[in-house]
Amino acid sequence: MASSLPRVQPGSFLTLHYRLAGPGGDIINTFDGKAATLTLGTGELSPAVEQRLLGLEEGARAQFDLPAGAAFGDRSPEMVQWVARSLLVKMGDPAERYAVGDVVQFPTPDGMGQYAGAVQQLGEDKDGDGYPDAVLFDFNHPLAGEPVTFEVQLIGVL
Repeated sequence: MASSLPRVQPGSFLTLHYRLAGPGGDIINTFDGKAATLTLGTGELSPAVEQRLLGLEEGARAQFDLPAGAAFGDRSPEMVQWVARSLLVKMGDPAERYAVGDVVQFPTPDGMGQYAGAVQQLGEDKDGDGYPDAVLFDFNHPLAGEPVTFEVQLIGVL
């Protein structure tokens, strides 16, 4: 007899626990907290990760290993960019202090979303105001170019 449990399809609304990990450990892990809710196909998960969910039944628990670059693409040197202090002041808190390793949220040009950049390096303070004149950000996904382990437990499928 075929199972009558709902299966994940394109556009499904999911309640799930998931873990994304790279060689350095977990990047996202909801298993110890509140379950995540998302809709397939809206860009909340990478297409390669979403592909692994298709066809899974509600209640399923699975783990997938994706090869380097498959989940979030390859690292792109063009995604590592210096951002001038004047632009940082315009987009956020003028008194913000940055440290290497900080992850900073930026608004998308249309103002509807956000993207993140990790601070790689602080520039010089040529004008002596105590703030770097520019900050080097890496806008690559933290798992770009890395092998990824994706673990999922599907709680609900609508």
